Amino acid sequence: MSDPNNPNINQRSTPQWGLLQRELFWAPNEGRHPPLNTHPDKLRALAKDRLTESGWHYASCNAGLSWTHYANRQAFYRHQIVPRMLVDTNKRDTATTIFGHRVAAPIGFAPIGINRIYHPTGELSPARVAGELNLPYCLSSAGSYSVEDVARANDALAGAPAPAGAVGVEAYQGQGRKGDGGGETRKGPRNKDNATKTEDGKGVRFYQLYWSPDDSVTLSMLERAAANGYTALILTTDTWQLGWRHDDIARGNYAFYHEHGAGDLALQDPAFRWRLEQKGLDPEGKGEDKFRVGSEWIDGHIWHGHAFSWDRLPWLMENWKRISGGKPFAIKGIQSVKDARKAVEMGVDGIVVSNHAGRQVDGAVASLDALERIADAVGDKIYIMYDSGIRGGADVFKALALGAKFVFIGRLWVYALGSGGEEGVRHVIKSLLADFDILMNVSGYPRLEEIDKEALESMPKGAYFPSTTEMA
Repeated sequence: MSDPNNPNINQRSTPQWGLLQRELFWAPNEGRHPPLNTHPDKLRALAKDRLTESGWHYASCNAGLSWTHYANRQAFYRHQIVPRMLVDTNKRDTATTIFGHRVAAPIGFAPIGINRIYHPTGELSPARVAGELNLPYCLSSAGSYSVEDVARANDALAGAPAPAGAVGVEAYQGQGRKGDGGGETRKGPRNKDNATKTEDGKGVRFYQLYWSPDDSVTLSMLERAAANGYTALILTTDTWQLGWRHDDIARGNYAFYHEHGAGDLALQDPAFRWRLEQKGLDPEGKGEDKFRVGSEWIDGHIWHGHAFSWDRLPWLMENWKRISGGKPFAIKGIQSVKDARKAVEMGVDGIVVSNHAGRQVDGAVASLDALERIADAVGDKIYIMYDSGIRGGADVFKALALGAKFVFIGRLWVYALGSGGEEGVRHVIKSLLADFDILMNVSGYPRLEEIDKEALESMPKGAYFPSTTEMA
């Protein structure tokens, strides 16, 4: 397979991610095997088998009849990569820059809430893996673990040298067991020359805000995020309340009302605790009190149903800039050119073109189609990011070709977390990096800047329906 001493290794600033393929082909000779199959359909099936019914429904549910979710995948199908031959890809590199941070690839962890329902380590595991691989991690303000604990987890492995071949197949032995904590110590040789690390040895992390109508709670969350090294604020604008999700509703599947409760992120917030005290509620309460506290958090401050408008946005932007010392402010959920132009006009630093992976508005425009129009309109005026429907290296390539500078993934790492804990997340993310690295090599695109519309042949829009509704 690939030469472990190939010239690209010394030509790049990140590990040779593609060598994961070679390591995994060799691994059976030493009795080692990966924790799980990274094919999205098989990963999805494994998560369905290993998660509780409630955890599975919350991870997989889409709004309404899932038409937006299907549209996201269909949009990727109609764009086809045009490979180039006899291109010198020995100098390729996956590294890029986002909000002033040099990171290992244009791939980050999307903000996803209540991770403890997928695995006991919750947000701590993906935050650790993100820090280790020098990929941005975005914490949801609907998270299970606290702002502070996640920051410590994100820093724990940041700056550590990458395993040999960027893989460290020794990490896979005995991993991925059902119910493991994902915290086993990894052993084996290290490739110090190709360490992937941040300049200061800390993880790159952003904070995703569900905007509370209680200003004191909003400001408290901003202060905690800034104080704990979250270097950008990403406001989600498409989820003032949850979309209609049939399976969740059929089960009454709303973890904040039940055993999960409010979670540490809320319970360690001084402004929220003050509000509880005013209402005579004990945040340490059990049983019925725990459920009431959970309701106070989620109904009052996260998916509260109170809509905000552009007129109110300057207040939030100004306070974040003041509290953080001028750190970037971005908006997530942009789908229209008009909204993208408004964000530029308002002085927003970045936008995430996203339809919440089809979980909010049923029958909505595919996020990839929205990306193409938005990038054509404002791509030279604002930093454009993308999420919704990314399942592999080819999807990352296509989103970049259509104008995104950066993509976020969600369900892939959630399914991995639920299936194999921290090592499951590590394996899936390294595999995605390897997939993308190899794709750049075999398709003849050594530089991210060369991945543009000319790299695609695009079919006209049409009824390109998937062959099955069991889509990853």
